[in-house]
Amino acid sequence: MRTQVAIIGAGPAGLLLSQLLHVAGVSCVLLEQRDRAYVEARIRAGVLEAGTVDLLTRAGVDERLRREGLVHDGFKLGLDGETFSIDIKALTGGSQVVVYGQTEVTKDLILACVARQTPLIFEALDVALHDVDSDAPYVSFTQDGEARRLGCDFIAGCDGFHGVSRAAIPEALRETYERVYPFGWLGILADVPPCDDELIYSNHARGFALASMRSHTRSRYYIQCGMGERLEDWPDTRLWDELALRLGPEAAAGMTTGPAIEKSIAPLRSFVSEPLRHGRLFLAGDSAHIVPPTGAKGLNLAAADIRVLADAMIGFYEKGDTEGLDGYSAKALARVWKASRFSWWFTSLTHRFPDMDPLARKMQLAELDYIRGSRAAQTTMAENYVGLPFG
Repeated sequence: MRTQVAIIGAGPAGLLLSQLLHVAGVSCVLLEQRDRAYVEARIRAGVLEAGTVDLLTRAGVDERLRREGLVHDGFKLGLDGETFSIDIKALTGGSQVVVYGQTEVTKDLILACVARQTPLIFEALDVALHDVDSDAPYVSFTQDGEARRLGCDFIAGCDGFHGVSRAAIPEALRETYERVYPFGWLGILADVPPCDDELIYSNHARGFALASMRSHTRSRYYIQCGMGERLEDWPDTRLWDELALRLGPEAAAGMTTGPAIEKSIAPLRSFVSEPLRHGRLFLAGDSAHIVPPTGAKGLNLAAADIRVLADAMIGFYEKGDTEGLDGYSAKALARVWKASRFSWWFTSLTHRFPDMDPLARKMQLAELDYIRGSRAAQTTMAENYVGLPFG
């Protein structure tokens, strides 16, 4: 087999890149380790920046998003049960975000991939990257027990934090930066209406809580929990009671409880690996960087990578221009670090840390109180929340 671009990973990053390349007439093949059902069932974030929505529109996969997505003009911050609003639309000159689950984005992109008959190989096992620093890279893998080889011009590593792509860059040439947070997020997905029209990020003496949604009839809630917590320690009744306490009386009054259709505990980390390019290999999305979910930057940051990478590859094939490819890593990383900083800051602002002494807690409360009373502080927060320019 041969193609122009081999894409490793059929998550949103890889699928979006394939769609953008297809629109521009560039051929690609996607290799995904998991089966389709697993990929489409993964529960992930659901807040899309305006730039991400625009990119999905450019890719021609925005029809259901426009019909079902929930447009939000702001969000709320909570402080020990009392909330105040951040009007992102007013503070940023009209920018908004759209709540539309990453699961739905993935389904839309897979349907588009199937419709255009782009090769998408699920259950591609033993994937390995070869000669990435040469002019003739290739990928080997196993499909249905048979060894296969895929030749290509470029390889896009979109296979996530645990994928093989990042490891194909020699360790001596990589710099990694990481912080693992001493807590996780316990999340519950339930078919109940949201407790509020906007998302609520709450800093409570008992820990962080988030009220979110996926639709008018499906809600997503999270609480901060210790890394030693187990799902069996949190029956639905206990979790709903804790959410009501941490989110405050106003949110609790609007809360409808119901059985969980999904419940999980996710660790939190900040991680960046540099550079994003080695020879003919380009990293994008979670294969290169992870942010804590506070602020919903993960999918949006991957989309920003893909916009830069797609434009660079299209420029190469249409004009023979290598400038975009040569500048991809630096350009993408500039936004990666800004989004990582915001996610780290927002996490630090809203969560209780095990070693937090009374002084640190007072400083945290003072900063939240300052944001509540300062339009300048709210503007800075809103600009980061809706998404910095793609570059």
